[in-house]
Amino acid sequence: MTRETDVLLRLGRVRLVPMATVDDADQAELVAHALVRGGLRCLELTFRTEVTLEAIARVRSAVPEMLLGAGTVLSVEQAQSAAGAGVDFAVAPGTNEEVVAVCREIGLPFFPGVATPSEIERARQLGLRTLKVFPIAQLGGVCFLRAVSVTYPDVRFVASGGIDAAALSVYLALPSVLACGGSWLVRPELLRGGRFDEVERLAREAVKLSLAADSS
Repeated sequence: MTRETDVLLRLGRVRLVPMATVDDADQAELVAHALVRGGLRCLELTFRTEVTLEAIARVRSAVPEMLLGAGTVLSVEQAQSAAGAGVDFAVAPGTNEEVVAVCREIGLPFFPGVATPSEIERARQLGLRTLKVFPIAQLGGVCFLRAVSVTYPDVRFVASGGIDAAALSVYLALPSVLACGGSWLVRPELLRGGRFDEVERLAREAVKLSLAADSS
């Protein structure tokens, strides 16, 4: 089994990727533990602060079972450093062909972002079959995914941008949707306020919703 196949199988089991932007590594570790207590062993840490790499390394060490991703990976340097810090996969809002190439070279599963059929086709030409769709709510949501899935049945999507608990089940019910990104689980105000109990509660609720979608 390839590394990417393993990551895809694990994503297909968790169905939800909490996306967090943290202010320090301690915060990242506390988030990871709260998610695990809530039954969700997945976390994406975004490259939006200077502590992201330290946070990734801390979570990798403290919660080794976590399916750990790097988000907002916009450069070759970020991809290489994220891989060195121990992430399992990387995602981005768009498709940077240099990042695609280096991730393939270093064996890091990478799911770049698309927003149009032309971008999906370009990604397919690059050999990619799992893509992030961002920002999905602004693109038309479930209706957009249904339309492009008919045209590109060999592509699976990680839907992200504007999804909340109320909409989660609808997205996960689509066969083309591998997983959904969920920033509502780890909102910055919850992290800054130390509300990790609320993160745990939201994770537990989201797990129930994803299980219900899978069984429907």
